[in-house]
Amino acid sequence: MSCCACNDGCPHRTAAPILDAMSSEGSSSLHRTLAILRALGSDDAAEQGGLGVVEVARRVGREKTQVSRALKALDRVGLVERDTGTRCYRLGWQVFTLASNAGRPRLLAKAPPVLRSVVNLLQERVHLTVLTEGGALTVLSERPSRAVQATGWVGRVVPLHTTSSGRALLFDHSEEEVRRLLADAPFPAPGPAGAQDMTDFLRRLDRAREAGHARVEEEFEAGLVAVAAPVRDFRGRVTAAVNVSGPAWRMSHDLDRAARITCSAAHCISRTMAGLPPAASAPPDVNHDRRTDR
Repeated sequence: MSCCACNDGCPHRTAAPILDAMSSEGSSSLHRTLAILRALGSDDAAEQGGLGVVEVARRVGREKTQVSRALKALDRVGLVERDTGTRCYRLGWQVFTLASNAGRPRLLAKAPPVLRSVVNLLQERVHLTVLTEGGALTVLSERPSRAVQATGWVGRVVPLHTTSSGRALLFDHSEEEVRRLLADAPFPAPGPAGAQDMTDFLRRLDRAREAGHARVEEEFEAGLVAVAAPVRDFRGRVTAAVNVSGPAWRMSHDLDRAARITCSAAHCISRTMAGLPPAASAPPDVNHDRRTDR
């Protein structure tokens, strides 16, 4: 009796042919499969639009017949796909679906120690946010022990057009996409220094992209400043943002330092999301900048 009423997209059905091959050929089948996927996932393979069977076999050091059989099995479950014109294989959408589904838990597991390092350096509240239809959703938040701090909660959704995190999350979006996402956003923005209209906001977004980080001063509410930097996944796409916020009287004079540390933290998390070893156990600035006095 089957474990579930499988349909074509069920992970049990997707995995079955591969598991059957592994049980019959041993663990070398798994190694061969992973080597094939890595070969097809290389930069030059992507630039060429895929690789032929002979080239894949050469790269993984296996016989052509073995590689051809493995590619056909992977094609059946959507992990690779074959171009009927060039007869080359490339990674299939199933790979990207699996990677995307694995990304969020990995992000939530790997980000906290980096966020705590930022808190130790800046002594301000630090958030990790992701894009939702309603705005920027806070999924992680770390705070210092000091009494006076900006308000923030996990699960809170804030507007995209008035916050540094919202701006950083829009770095990869086209003007058309930004206009669509902000179609119902109120302008002028409510904060005393908020964007006056969509054109004003787009100018601010362009400046943030050029700088590699976003900073807002009293755009969300009076007396609050913040900086944010994008976190990118294995494809180089923005998947989250690291955001530091605090009262203007305490942070405004040192926003450059806060921006540098925030960018370092986002870069550190991005490396982890891309499957690369972190440059250090904390943002690079941690080892060079231990100031906590304001």
